[in-house]
Amino acid sequence: MVSITIDGQMLEVEAGSTVLNAAERLGIDIPTFCYWKRLPALASCRMCLVEIEGLRRLQPSCATVVTDGMVVRTNTPLIEETRSSMLDMLLANHPLDCPICDKGGECELQDMVMAYGPRKSEFRDPKRVFHSKDIRLSPVIIMNVNRCIQCQRCVRMCEEVVGAVALGTVEKGMDTAVTGFEGSLASCDQCGNCVEVCPVGALMSFPYRYKARPWDLAETDTICPHCGTGCQLTVGARKGEFMRVRSDWEHGVNRETLCVRGRFGLDFIESRDRIKRPMIRRDGALTPVSWDEAGDYLRRRLSAVEGKAAGGLASARLPNEVLYQFQKLMRTVFRTNNIDCSSRWSTPFDALGPLVAGFHARAPLDEVVASDCVLVVGGNVTEENPVTEYLLRDAARRRQTRLLMLSARPSRLDADARAVVRVRPGGEAASLAAVAAALVAADGQAGDVSAMTTNRAGSDRLASALKESRSVTVLVSIDLLRSPEARATLQQINNLLNVLHLLGKSPAMQFLFDRANQMGAWDMGVLPAVLPGLSAVADDAARTALERAWGAAIPSEPGADLDAMLELCVDGRMGALYIAGTDSLIAYPDRDFVTRALGAADLLIVQDTFLTETAGLAEVVLPAAGFGEEAGTFTNNEGRLQTVRKFREPAFEARSNLAIFDFVAALRKEPLQPSTQGEIFDEIARLVPAYHGLTQEGLGPDGAFTKAAPTPAAGGFFPAPPALKATDGLVLVTGNGLFHNGYLSERSEILNTVADDPYVETSGEDAAELGLPDGAQVVVRSAWGELTAKLKVNRHFPSGLVFVPENYRTLRLNSLMRRGEYPCPVEVREAAPTFESAASTGSAFEQNRI
Repeated sequence: MVSITIDGQMLEVEAGSTVLNAAERLGIDIPTFCYWKRLPALASCRMCLVEIEGLRRLQPSCATVVTDGMVVRTNTPLIEETRSSMLDMLLANHPLDCPICDKGGECELQDMVMAYGPRKSEFRDPKRVFHSKDIRLSPVIIMNVNRCIQCQRCVRMCEEVVGAVALGTVEKGMDTAVTGFEGSLASCDQCGNCVEVCPVGALMSFPYRYKARPWDLAETDTICPHCGTGCQLTVGARKGEFMRVRSDWEHGVNRETLCVRGRFGLDFIESRDRIKRPMIRRDGALTPVSWDEAGDYLRRRLSAVEGKAAGGLASARLPNEVLYQFQKLMRTVFRTNNIDCSSRWSTPFDALGPLVAGFHARAPLDEVVASDCVLVVGGNVTEENPVTEYLLRDAARRRQTRLLMLSARPSRLDADARAVVRVRPGGEAASLAAVAAALVAADGQAGDVSAMTTNRAGSDRLASALKESRSVTVLVSIDLLRSPEARATLQQINNLLNVLHLLGKSPAMQFLFDRANQMGAWDMGVLPAVLPGLSAVADDAARTALERAWGAAIPSEPGADLDAMLELCVDGRMGALYIAGTDSLIAYPDRDFVTRALGAADLLIVQDTFLTETAGLAEVVLPAAGFGEEAGTFTNNEGRLQTVRKFREPAFEARSNLAIFDFVAALRKEPLQPSTQGEIFDEIARLVPAYHGLTQEGLGPDGAFTKAAPTPAAGGFFPAPPALKATDGLVLVTGNGLFHNGYLSERSEILNTVADDPYVETSGEDAAELGLPDGAQVVVRSAWGELTAKLKVNRHFPSGLVFVPENYRTLRLNSLMRRGEYPCPVEVREAAPTFESAASTGSAFEQNRI
């Protein structure tokens, strides 16, 4: 520790702290423009200059490291004159258009001028003008270059935090201008973080432009509904109408940064595709009815299917309280453990259980990725969890964390990784087994794992980096669960973590979920074989404790997952299938099978906000509140429990999900108690071990961490899987795209303006072999179906792999797939030109000739 005196106040700070950091701890305000907490100090704006005893010149406090005994003054006449002069220079060319500038009312330059600026300018020359009109850099970002004060925050944020390098500067000195490549941001992430950090109105959000003033907005702090990172959002509404999203530095895992989905994708709540009233099927068509009519009809139909199997499927985007009440409804009212929370895979909880119990770190991601080494297994972090990628990049660049990547698809993090190993989809298990075996061999130990595998492709580099590390974190993409090899992969992750534990590497693990509350869905027991708290359904003590608390019996046998429930439908044994908040017809990896199954259920009940394709098959449709229309909590990837707040009333005749569960339970004359969000939260905190002791009041703006379940990790090692057989030809995989993740985001008009058309991604090598240029229309054909989309050539892509995002409903991607077959063998060829495209080409040719 070193001591420093600032304006007469003494403080001890850690060595390496800056004068600015020390002043903040003392509550002393030093103005800055170019400084930003997420960025290395630049010291170019000169607003933070201070006097340091013994030095002749003023020093930038943002870049001056504290030395023991340093004496600093921050408010002398010289400093005040210097700040005033700097502001006068900025105002010399800055347009005084505050009445129409979107930043008015929250502009840092306005605030600085009021606090420190000159009352009269000495400049009389005409103001410099770059452009007479604002420049539309992208569908969501517009720029007024004349307002730019050259702080470089936007450029550095884009390059150093986001990693997109889409913004840059041209010219120099007072003629410096920030811009995109050729005046466009067509290749950027469209995340808007440059808009967030801009201190003035140079970079603006086009969707928000001229819509409101900051003082007009009613703002609500909540949590992003798009992925499991769990970013803090502040939603601004004017007279009940959604206006914008921003974030703040002080709170949340995201530290003010957001991805494109979080910042611009919340307008899905305004979608015109809302379910307005309850509907029942009459004469083959869904007919709007009143809630009373729907209740009468549903009561009769539930009685008619009494005695047959029942099942429930709930979305992992729903709040904890809704998910908890859903599984309670299914277990105590419908008397079934046939419950699941994913349409895209079957969750092998027998393999997940040891991982969650033994190694899952319910701790801040910032601390977890501060380990000496981070291994990312599977998926594409750039597109699935963009803000997590920002934190990982920061750890690799600023903390020198060893970043290792093992996946089928490339991500932008590969550029910052110490080692990158590409594997065929499903080959992760064999590669992980090889890494564990290499670690054991290097340590000179013998044991069961020594014979795990002989497949060492790429494993030595990973093993070497892991062996040199003192602490290791493994981040596991949930995308791995798509593969039939998921169980083996999870077992080998468990093996690797056990080996690292034996070697004293302090291993920790977290999942990278692509749904906002997947961790919560598991914790709440929305699974066929586990109860709330992740205890097995067959655990008599755990089941008895819940039965006593609920006052109702729980079936003792594990239930069916979604695959098995659909089999029950096809076999004619499913009475009532209850689906809440998810679109299985789009998500399930076998469209033909899920269509037949849903159509064969005696009674299909769909409870949703939007009229999905699954709702289109239902016999009864119940309109539910959407995001922002009911309060609750999400549990993010870290295990952090955070408050999701209500900021608008349910639209049309929609009811909250909890109210609908009460409505359905009352039809069976078995009311659910408790039934309000607050009471359910309290019950969760009382009955679910990881949530013990938590209170809603205690969550605060940063939430609170749940506790690791007190279940010991399973001992021993799982046997190594056989290596995957080599396959010829192309195989198809799917997942999230950067601009979309699931059916919610595709209802965002703003995201649809920035998202590319549906695309097929493949390697340059494969494209060249097929003779296909980038941007060509191609047909992807499997044994079961085909689709047509634009080709996107990625030079970093491995050969033999074809990727199509799962989020474009028009593609009906799951028509190409069959369950249990992943990846899917496909052929790719150029699409035959349509009449319209041929005519268009001819027209362009004629124009070029002329």
